[in-house]
Amino acid sequence: MAEAEKRITVTNYLEVISSWCFWAAPAWAELQQRYAGRVAFQWKIALMDASGFPKTREQTEWFYRRSGMMMRSPFMLKPGWFQPDLQECLAPNLIAEAARDFGVNDDRVWVALMTATVRKGMQTGDWETAAEIGAKAANLDKPKLLAHARSVEVEVRARTSTAEFHALQVTQRPTFLVESEIGDRAVFSGFAKLEPLAVTIDAMLDDLLSYEAHAAHFGLPPEA
Repeated sequence: MAEAEKRITVTNYLEVISSWCFWAAPAWAELQQRYAGRVAFQWKIALMDASGFPKTREQTEWFYRRSGMMMRSPFMLKPGWFQPDLQECLAPNLIAEAARDFGVNDDRVWVALMTATVRKGMQTGDWETAAEIGAKAANLDKPKLLAHARSVEVEVRARTSTAEFHALQVTQRPTFLVESEIGDRAVFSGFAKLEPLAVTIDAMLDDLLSYEAHAAHFGLPPEA
């Protein structure tokens, strides 16, 4: 049964400074804990462009009030990161991506950067600031992490995963892609709560078990 269950993969397409990705982080952590050893989880960078950023500090605060109310948050996010005419925010995203090459494939770096950005209001668009936060979160050498984050290799990877995100024909971050070996596939764009994702994963697990039971009784399908 465990082997069948591991045939499901959940991919979290995220932007490190996205407020909704921040709100979704607890659900993401709970999913990994709930389905540990049964489902594979991974995250990928989906860079925002100018169309995804607020245009003014006041607009940013308005969005934060709305999302904070929707998530029943006891605190309000801080817009200290805001910059007018922001086209994209490479530093925190590429720092998180670069940490993979130092063996840090979990969520520590991007969660730390995300928290520093929207919870504490820090200007993580600054490369030095982002590198310091990322290095501290994963106990990495800051100069080495920073240098690698600014490499062509890391930026290409982030832009490639961003292109994958756009290929899903979605616009909201986070987007969760849930896939199973037997072809079940679900895309949740802009969801930040646990329940819809958990219900879907449970349904896919059940489908896999049904396929296993059928195979045990009838074997492989007849040849054409």
